[in-house]
Amino acid sequence: MQMAQIVGGYSLGGADMLRRAMGKKKAEEMAEHREIFRAGAAKDGLSTQKADEIFDLMEKFAGYGFNKSHAAAYALLSYHTAYLKAHHPAAFMAANMSLAMDDTEKVKILVEDSIEVCGLTILPPDVNQSSYRFRPDGPAPSVTGKKVTQIRYGLGGVKGAGQNAIEAIIAARESGGPFVSLFDFCKRVDKKQINRRTIEALIKSGAFDCLNIDRAILLATVTFAMECAEQEAKAANQVSLFGGDDSDLVAPPEYVKAAPFTDRQKLAEEKTALGFYLSGHMFDSYAPEARRFARTKLADLEPSREPRMLCGVITGIRPQMTQRGKLYIITLDDKSAVVEVTVYSEVFDENKRMFKDDEFLAVVGKVSEDRFSGGLRISAEKVYDIIAARSQFGHQFICALPTTVTSSKLREVLEPYRDAHGLPLAMRVQPQGVDCVLQLGDDWRVAPSDALKLSLEQVLGAREVTIEY
Repeated sequence: MQMAQIVGGYSLGGADMLRRAMGKKKAEEMAEHREIFRAGAAKDGLSTQKADEIFDLMEKFAGYGFNKSHAAAYALLSYHTAYLKAHHPAAFMAANMSLAMDDTEKVKILVEDSIEVCGLTILPPDVNQSSYRFRPDGPAPSVTGKKVTQIRYGLGGVKGAGQNAIEAIIAARESGGPFVSLFDFCKRVDKKQINRRTIEALIKSGAFDCLNIDRAILLATVTFAMECAEQEAKAANQVSLFGGDDSDLVAPPEYVKAAPFTDRQKLAEEKTALGFYLSGHMFDSYAPEARRFARTKLADLEPSREPRMLCGVITGIRPQMTQRGKLYIITLDDKSAVVEVTVYSEVFDENKRMFKDDEFLAVVGKVSEDRFSGGLRISAEKVYDIIAARSQFGHQFICALPTTVTSSKLREVLEPYRDAHGLPLAMRVQPQGVDCVLQLGDDWRVAPSDALKLSLEQVLGAREVTIEY
């Protein structure tokens, strides 16, 4: 306002009108004020060019500027938070995560910052260790002289786990010690405060991993464990025919049998509970294989005249309208970096089934410099899911089969996966101790899917099931 008054010849009221116009960012009003400012500056002998230069600086400052008292307050706050992050990173980041606990996207950003910038270790949620909030984990610096470098994930950060339920878990743990089984947990925790959905969310998040039971088995057992707890509570109110306690005569319940989770299933369930992957990365299960046909990591991509091959896991799909029509922005993550790939409608529509969150995608496309953002611009020409990539770049699908497998059983397992555009199938066998390889004909080419791998291993007892590149 002083600049407008002294240089531009504005009155105090006029300078305040200019301030309001700048705050609203109305182009027409700003153009009028620019002419007024030029005229006022000309009276003091300033050229139009110099007046415009000063006005541009004022306009830029108005975009994001503070008065001195406001700026000083922010500077002091910045100094305090920077000091805490530098000298007490675990406590500082744990407090920030607890504050943002209801916003999984913010928690994810803070977790990544804690690991990559602060060098901290994020310990998973744990029904025997975690509090409601995130907290530094380890001995106090005054005891060891070293900084705390671990943060224990708060149970309150698990979706579907309310504060009352978490407090009931902590109360049961403090009064009776650590939980030793899912049955023990369901028996001891206040059933008025916790339900099946809460227990399932905690299992998916990894909070029960301390029991050393696979998450799939725990999930399959939840209903049974809750029923056992209810029956035991009823039995506690009944008197034995011979007096005394008969609990030692009852065999402890057993977990329901279920197929263990694959790494991908485990991470997918974890994401539903936490909003992101904490114990690993979805690309990890693909990385060793994917690097055999897409060798360049996303972090190492550079502009190139020739089409480049890249791959990752889809973490976002966003449609966008342009003058050329509809296109899609696909976010790919290979753990080394996250990039956005432009996929035009003709490519997208032809391969719709491939575009799903958390699924593998390989892309052949142009990589160029984006001068607007300073990053890279990637435009897809061809796309492949994991099956299509194996079929395109693989040499053959091979496995080692027991000699006891019959041809009829083999046919039964392979039939659903037959694909004329798939990979040839080879099998290593040892009839009478002699090593040999059986190569099936083109009529028995197969779609090299993970489901086929699983069937060969579980139904036929195959070993070393792999794709040769």
